[in-house]
Amino acid sequence: MSTFDDREKGYESRFAHNAEMRFKAEARRNKLLGLWAAELMGLSGEEADAYAKEVIKSDFEEAGDEDVFRKIRGDFDAKNIDQSDHQIRRTMDELMAKAEQQIEEEG
Repeated sequence: MSTFDDREKGYESRFAHNAEMRFKAEARRNKLLGLWAAELMGLSGEEADAYAKEVIKSDFEEAGDEDVFRKIRGDFDAKNIDQSDHQIRRTMDELMAKAEQQIEEEG
C-alpha cells in the first residue's frame, strides 16, 4: 500500500469519525433542547423525557436544524410560551456547544 493510499484511508477514517461525532452531538443537543422546552411548558419526569424523544425524532424529517426549530416553535406557540425565534436558535446553539463538550469529555 502506498503512502497516498494510507493518507486516503486516514482521511476517510477521520471523515467517518467526525460525521459520527456530529450525529451524536446533534442527538444530544436535541435531547437537551427537548428537556429545556419541556421545562418551559411545565412538563417534568416521564412527560419531559417523552417530549425530548419527540424532539430527537423531529430531526429526521429533513436535513439541517429547521425541522427541530419548527417543532419547538410550533409547540411553544400552541402552549403560549413566550420565546422569540432568536431565543430558541440561541439556545439551540448553546446546547450544541454543551453537547459537543459532553461528548468530548466522555471520549
